[in-house]
Amino acid sequence: MTVRHLTARLLGTLCALGAGAALAADLVPVKIGVLNDRSGVYFDSTGEGSVVAARMAVEDFKPEEHGLKVEVVSADHQNKPDVGASVTRQWYDRDGVDAVFDVPTSSVALAIAQITKEKNKAFINSGGGTADLTGPACTPNTVHWTYDTAALANGTGKAILKRGGKSWYFITADYAFGLALERDTKAVVEKNGGTVVGGVRTPFPNPDFSSFLLQAQGSGAQVIGLADAGLDAANAIKQAHEFGVRQGGQTLAALLIAITDIHSLGLDVAQGLAFTASFYWDLNDGTRAFAERFEKRMPGKKPTSYQAGVYASTLHYLKAVEALHSAKDGAAVVAKMKEMPTDDPLFGKGMIRPDGRKIHPMYLFEAKAPSESKGEWDLYKVLETIPAEQAFRPMSEGGCPMLAGMTAK
Repeated sequence: MTVRHLTARLLGTLCALGAGAALAADLVPVKIGVLNDRSGVYFDSTGEGSVVAARMAVEDFKPEEHGLKVEVVSADHQNKPDVGASVTRQWYDRDGVDAVFDVPTSSVALAIAQITKEKNKAFINSGGGTADLTGPACTPNTVHWTYDTAALANGTGKAILKRGGKSWYFITADYAFGLALERDTKAVVEKNGGTVVGGVRTPFPNPDFSSFLLQAQGSGAQVIGLADAGLDAANAIKQAHEFGVRQGGQTLAALLIAITDIHSLGLDVAQGLAFTASFYWDLNDGTRAFAERFEKRMPGKKPTSYQAGVYASTLHYLKAVEALHSAKDGAAVVAKMKEMPTDDPLFGKGMIRPDGRKIHPMYLFEAKAPSESKGEWDLYKVLETIPAEQAFRPMSEGGCPMLAGMTAK
């Protein structure tokens, strides 16, 4: 090769590198933080699986083709509001995070919502359940994606009432989520002709439900409502099975349960439990395809509804950022998310209401009997599809202060 040819090739390479660097410099930077429980009662249902789901969404979005450069970081909030608040402030103030995703544990989620508003970032909640996030604690910077306590109460509460479960006793985790779930389910029970005969508060987290279950058995209630989640819910269900609660004629209402909890319990224990959720990996071709890809990254695991919510909400968030060509103004990004219809392979078509509530169908499921299951993760059967417009609390009943002067439906 001549010196002239070598020089020409070198110049061409340098030009290409320069053009690539210029292109990269033109990309809009976006930094997403997945904040959840990586070591406690929700580590299996959120944890690393939610981080994987966010990264899958980023890859599927192909950000560079849309003018974005996206980074995903993660942290453990340990189910403690002060820890979650500290991480979030550091992310926003020092680390350049534009949006926080997931956040199970409602007390942590409520704290993050207020910090996010203060810093004008975006908070897209999937794991936290309290309906207050789109009620008294709503902000223009929050979207509540996957489910909430009002939808769980609507689904499971009404279903058990229809089956004749009129008198209820609650075993409630004594923190924001448990209290909100009891409140919302109690309202549904009483509105539909049922009664609440009593209840007990339990520490969070809590490995031993023996004394609480004995009180519930002694109450004579037809239904024992478990207003908890994660390993707490699994422990309560397992111990109720050992105590013969359902064999004694009482109905156990698992007001929030994840597929990872059902899987760990086994169908011998979980069979017949009715519960409400927004996602199941085996619902349709889209959910099955996602679950297959997810399992390659999380061997031996199927995605939970919370993890599916992180995937879908990350996709929609990135579409809004692309439309604005910026992630810096969190309220503007959330407003754009509300303006754009939602559409993804896991939740289908939907929308985000002015109060921040994402709307999609919910499903009433029942845990299969062992004889009905055809595989390790073949755990649910669909009892009922609850239409989107019926699944969630009307805006007019939520008490969101942002809606003052607006027509709430």
